[in-house]
Amino acid sequence: MVVFAGQGDPRRSLSLLWRADAPPTRGGPGPRPRLSVDAIVAAAVALADEEGMGALSMRAVGDRLGRTAMALYTYVPGKSELLDLMYDAVHAELPRREPDPDDWRGALTAWAGEVLEFYVRHPWVLQVSQARPVLGPHEYAGLDTLVTLLRATGLPAGAVRRLVGTLFPFVRGSAQAVADARLAAAATGSSDEEWWAARSAALLELVPDFAERFPAVSGLEAEGPVEPYPGNAPEGAEAVPYPEREARETFRVGLGVLLDGIEAARADRP
Repeated sequence: MVVFAGQGDPRRSLSLLWRADAPPTRGGPGPRPRLSVDAIVAAAVALADEEGMGALSMRAVGDRLGRTAMALYTYVPGKSELLDLMYDAVHAELPRREPDPDDWRGALTAWAGEVLEFYVRHPWVLQVSQARPVLGPHEYAGLDTLVTLLRATGLPAGAVRRLVGTLFPFVRGSAQAVADARLAAAATGSSDEEWWAARSAALLELVPDFAERFPAVSGLEAEGPVEPYPGNAPEGAEAVPYPEREARETFRVGLGVLLDGIEAARADRP
């Protein structure tokens, strides 16, 4: 399910995102906690983290806060505006990094790893399309950090713009692979080993000429498995389930190739 942000009233959404003209915090009768935009957003984020985007509704968020859905509308006009607020709020977790012209590669590697883990912590964020940005302060801060790190490479502004459009989708796609690897067994009721064992046997039986029909794929497999995490393996890598380990290793290798491309582009400059 893909969700597009920015579907609420433009002025009201941006006013909430930038906390301009926000409604005051009000206390209800009895010992119930005060409602506020921040409290509503925090409850909504917790709900989406635990149960996924499909569970998100004004009523479900109100239940978490011990209030009715109608009580929330004083602070947030609707689900569309709430989604914008949630998306921007979690982006506050992304750290700001200082550029290092002497080690731009290390800075970008660290940035990509941090963003990957951010998406894995909040997999529902991956369902929010980047086709239309939220235009909130934390989203802009994350973008500003990446632009700053890329400018340290010395590449021109045009190249930096295209690299922003390359690196974010790459990291998001890698995070989706990691998140899917974690969710597959629980969602389907079968382990990856069981799934592959059953289908591999059936495929060999039903397509005996598989190797002749797909020689490139078969040749690649015939060369043997790739050793995960060669060289400086992250601590605890062996304990990560194989599908997730493969997704993370693919991310590491793919990022290295992208950074090699940036290095080549720098070398080609006059």
